[in-house]
Amino acid sequence: MTLIDGKKTANDIKLEIAQEVKEMVARGERAPHLAAILVGHDGGSETYVANKVKACEVCGFKSSLLRFDENITEEELLAEIKKLNDDESVDGFIVQLPLPRHIDEQRVTEAIDPDKDVDGFHPVNVGRMSIGLPCFKSATPSGIIDLLERYDIETRGKHAVVIGRSNIVGKPVATLLMQKAKPGNCTVTVCHSATPDIKQLTLQADIIIAALGKPEFLKEDMVKEGAVVIDVGTTRVPDASRKRGFRLCGDVDFENVAPKCSYITPVPGGVGPMTICSLMKNTLQARKSKS
Repeated sequence: MTLIDGKKTANDIKLEIAQEVKEMVARGERAPHLAAILVGHDGGSETYVANKVKACEVCGFKSSLLRFDENITEEELLAEIKKLNDDESVDGFIVQLPLPRHIDEQRVTEAIDPDKDVDGFHPVNVGRMSIGLPCFKSATPSGIIDLLERYDIETRGKHAVVIGRSNIVGKPVATLLMQKAKPGNCTVTVCHSATPDIKQLTLQADIIIAALGKPEFLKEDMVKEGAVVIDVGTTRVPDASRKRGFRLCGDVDFENVAPKCSYITPVPGGVGPMTICSLMKNTLQARKSKS
């Protein structure tokens, strides 16, 4: 069993990006600029945005954080998005989700210029990805593909089972795995809450992507020997032994599943670090497209 180290892989990629940015600046070019909009004071969102700012520092990017109170109106937020769309010094930006309930997240997503949509959520980028055209790929699925590539995991002709059909992970990672590419060329099955007898399908899988948000859903008896298991889950579960009072738990029963796997990602330290890394890659791509 090989443990897929997402933290090390992400650090390696960020150092590669930093070197490329250093060379850009040496040529007299402007460093990439990533902006983030944060509405309200959600603890998880605060942490995610702080990590993105730190990643920008490592990569040599300029970063801007725009904070707004949770009572900002939808129209006011859309006006702020338009300012970023029109600001030529900003290469890409994100609107940290979730947003307060009175704001339509889909309307906000569609208001972002697709050429600055480094989260890869805009329908234009999703559509381009689905037919294999150049685009900003959504960060978590892109990070998963990078892990498969960096660990030289064979995907051609393999049966990949994706558990979860979210627009952020399940659907896009299924799309990427079935593309005529490397990694790719998989036969893909997508399971969800209405799928009967998921175990019957996962036992056939060479590659399992667990992305449904249910702690330790994937059990030992659902995985065949030698399977590759990618755990996308990050649920906070109470843990009195931890200083913060909780621990992060994946969708895989890691302790019992890991011995059966050829490769597996841990939680934390697997897919999570790759998500921010993919955001950095997209921002660099956005900057280079203007050169």
